[in-house]
Amino acid sequence: MPHCLFAQQKTQISPLQLAFKLASNCKSCEINCMALVVRPSKIHSVGVFTTASVSKGACIVEYDGPRISPEEADRLYDGASRTYLYGLGDGKTIIDGEGLGAYLNHSCDPNCEIDEIEERAWIYALRDIAAGEELLWDYNLYDDEEPAPCHCGSPKCRGTMYSREWTAKMRRRAKKKKAEPDAARQKGSDGRGRVAPWQS
Repeated sequence: MPHCLFAQQKTQISPLQLAFKLASNCKSCEINCMALVVRPSKIHSVGVFTTASVSKGACIVEYDGPRISPEEADRLYDGASRTYLYGLGDGKTIIDGEGLGAYLNHSCDPNCEIDEIEERAWIYALRDIAAGEELLWDYNLYDDEEPAPCHCGSPKCRGTMYSREWTAKMRRRAKKKKAEPDAARQKGSDGRGRVAPWQS
């Protein structure tokens, strides 16, 4: 039976998950296990590299780990400089990443993507990937204001690991925050939006 390209992991895709992927018109997972290696990365610290070519649409690895609540994640990692957390789409479950899936680095021009199937997160090839390439996915971070600079080096780099949507939201929030003192100053003490003579 075909199974996902897991290296050094014992998890296999269930028949139900395989049927879902086939029904979704995705390529089925490869028949052989692919060798994945963790080694130094030009992007950040270490990354995951493939030693065999990977076809577009191939299932590569599961982003696996204990499931915790957002509150527990906040408690466990408050002030931590590095985490391996992935928030599932239900908004209630965080995967505290372990294994190879947690070591894939971010890129604004990724060769992989993450997909959720039955509350599990799987990493798939977005395009054909050559042997020796680093496996990368777009983290699309959200829900934080701490700096998360991107070092992917891609011509498409947006300078941050935050999603475009979250970055736009933060810009709007900063613009609104900046406008509030200006609006209060313009309103003045007479309450009619004019600057009182003693304020000019």
